[in-house]
Amino acid sequence: MAIEPAQRRKRFDQATSERLIGKGWVQGVALVLIFGFLVLGILAYRAYTASMPLPDKVVSESGRLLFTGNDITRGQELYQARGLMEYGSVLGHGAYLGPDRTAEYLRMATDDVADQFRGQGVTDPRDRVVTEFRTNRYNPATKTLVFTDRQARAFDDIQLHYATYFGENSTKYGLLPHTITDKAEIHELTAFFAWTAWASAAQRPGHNYSYTNNWPSEKRVDNGPTAQVVVWSALSLVALLGGIGIMFAIYGRWSQKLGWHGDEMASTLSFREPGEVPLTPAQRSTIWFFAIVSVLFLAQALVGAAAQHYRADLSSFFGLDLARVLPYNLARTWHVQLALFWTAAAFLAAASSSFHSSRAANRGGRVGWLTGCSARSRWWCSAR
Repeated sequence: MAIEPAQRRKRFDQATSERLIGKGWVQGVALVLIFGFLVLGILAYRAYTASMPLPDKVVSESGRLLFTGNDITRGQELYQARGLMEYGSVLGHGAYLGPDRTAEYLRMATDDVADQFRGQGVTDPRDRVVTEFRTNRYNPATKTLVFTDRQARAFDDIQLHYATYFGENSTKYGLLPHTITDKAEIHELTAFFAWTAWASAAQRPGHNYSYTNNWPSEKRVDNGPTAQVVVWSALSLVALLGGIGIMFAIYGRWSQKLGWHGDEMASTLSFREPGEVPLTPAQRSTIWFFAIVSVLFLAQALVGAAAQHYRADLSSFFGLDLARVLPYNLARTWHVQLALFWTAAAFLAAASSSFHSSRAANRGGRVGWLTGCSARSRWWCSAR
């Protein structure tokens, strides 16, 4: 029997009046989303416009070409492709088993330059080292960055250090033996580290702090927290705690208009016993997905345990040289990615239960399994 328009409107009005959330709740969520994405957009824009410059070339004072902007970019790509960001970090971003390469390069370069000054008869070279590294020699018109001859020599010495570090036939660092042996790749990787170290010490034009707000903390170049960092860190904490308090105050005052009305609807809801609900063929076929979820969850736990073991013993796993098969950066990558993968598989299982045919759900489970296996293989080959 057809439903009259008047009855349809009546049912719609009744459903609207009995909905679980108030109109103010929806408006509040929309306001928060708009404000949040607006702030994200502004910060993303500033991240690119106020970032440290990428020079076209880096030369020494004597005119020798040290490396180019393409070398820096390829070094960054290599650092990510080999999973080294899942081992150490750059500019504070990455894993923390290995050193931060920005801080490491800055420390080695300042020590190298200080030794060169001492070789020239300077007893206390600290002030000269500070001036050497904090002076910004980047020319935005020509997009050329100039290193002093002492900094250029330090770059050459550090390049030899990384060639030994990444090319060593050993797993004592938790990495594969001979991780990187190609001289061109070592050059590009060192160029990337050198660029980030330069930006962490060279003063931003018009300011008395570096492009990274004097991070990392390094007394050799007078890097330390600025007043702005302290003030904004404190204000962000105050805003966080104050915002939470304001949110609870608003909810307590206007909860009937802004909140959920679940308690008011509880008496109108009824459920059947699980045994009374027949399963469809598609729902039964989701066993493929849950089998995948179980296996991936177990694998994630195991590689996570292996990754944490590296923090206690880098060189062995109860007598086994685990790093030759599963180095730390690969174990950490799989640990993070497997968590995302089994979570996504669980969500897909819920969606596939609505299929009319079990064939589609079965096919989806098999495709998911093959996709996961191929992704693991690709990451393993990349790390090697």
